[in-house]
Amino acid sequence: MGVCGYLFLPWKCLVVVSLRLLFLVPTGVPVRSGDATFPKAMDNVTVRQGESATLRCTIDNRVTRVAWLNRSTILYAGNDKWCLDPRVVLLSNTQTQYSIEIQNVDVYDEGPYTCSVQTDNHPKTSRVHLIVQVSPKIVEISSDISINEGNNVSLTCIATGRPEPTVTWRHISPKAVGFVSEDEYLEIQGITREQSGDYECSASNDVAAPVVRRVKVTVNYPPYISEAKGTGVPVGQTGTLQCEASAVPSAEFQWYKDDKRLVEGKKGVKVENRPFLSKLIFLNVSEHDYGNYTCVASNKLGHTNASITLFELSEPTSSTLLQDLCPHGRPLLAPEHRRSLCFHCTPLPDSSNKPDYQKSKPQL
Repeated sequence: MGVCGYLFLPWKCLVVVSLRLLFLVPTGVPVRSGDATFPKAMDNVTVRQGESATLRCTIDNRVTRVAWLNRSTILYAGNDKWCLDPRVVLLSNTQTQYSIEIQNVDVYDEGPYTCSVQTDNHPKTSRVHLIVQVSPKIVEISSDISINEGNNVSLTCIATGRPEPTVTWRHISPKAVGFVSEDEYLEIQGITREQSGDYECSASNDVAAPVVRRVKVTVNYPPYISEAKGTGVPVGQTGTLQCEASAVPSAEFQWYKDDKRLVEGKKGVKVENRPFLSKLIFLNVSEHDYGNYTCVASNKLGHTNASITLFELSEPTSSTLLQDLCPHGRPLLAPEHRRSLCFHCTPLPDSSNKPDYQKSKPQL
């Protein structure tokens, strides 16, 4: 429809018809840019949505009547406004220039505008095209999704703008390099756990900063135990068995010994569970605690298990400890230090210093 319509009053309609006959407003081919014909309107005008557009027409003193039209609708005739749209205002009407301004431009304002003048000889026109640019906007995007590993994923990101924006997809991951798709649609065949995370859709058309939205893709997979090692503990000490498992959703852990499930609260045994780690803690290890234990990790997609051994570790005796500290002599505790580890090392006899009885035997 353009920026506005006529005033629908009978006498106004008669004046409009008279103006059209006077100016012979063309509905066909516009004057080409660079024509020497008079009047001369400015080149095409490009503005962003929401800004103001100024349309100027260069004239001279031969002009007797002037008007600006949007398609076949009269906006201004001389100083008289024929448009109801308050956004359209007259900027200047002099012997050299006739210009109007369209404020807060929207996409429906885009199109041809005609400057029409009347001279002593005959009416002449010049046309300018208003181009309205619109910042990119994402109008539709896929919701966050949770899917099992191995299935196919389809993500959608629809954007609007003028000119039409370019849409790209990118995987937000340290291992991801470049774009994963340069289209509105992103298809992932047989998704893996490494492909989980945030996917960023970006829409850009150089009118304004790109618009960015994200979709979170969660890839579910069954547990696998990444670490389960046996450990040795002396009797009477605290011992801990650890079981680490990766899974989405997080794994639930259970501990067994000889097909008997161990539960929290058993005397001397404590179980600590975290999303990816479970600990079986023995507060005071006894002889019957030693043996093989089974860690079971499970979620809705499956389960796995691993065997872990708690074995006895002998503590070094004091004599062994002292011998280790004095490897080339005998530990001799001083009387004042018999209750401590303070001692002196006495050297062992050197066989090389033994007397040679054969040599000292008297000759007969």
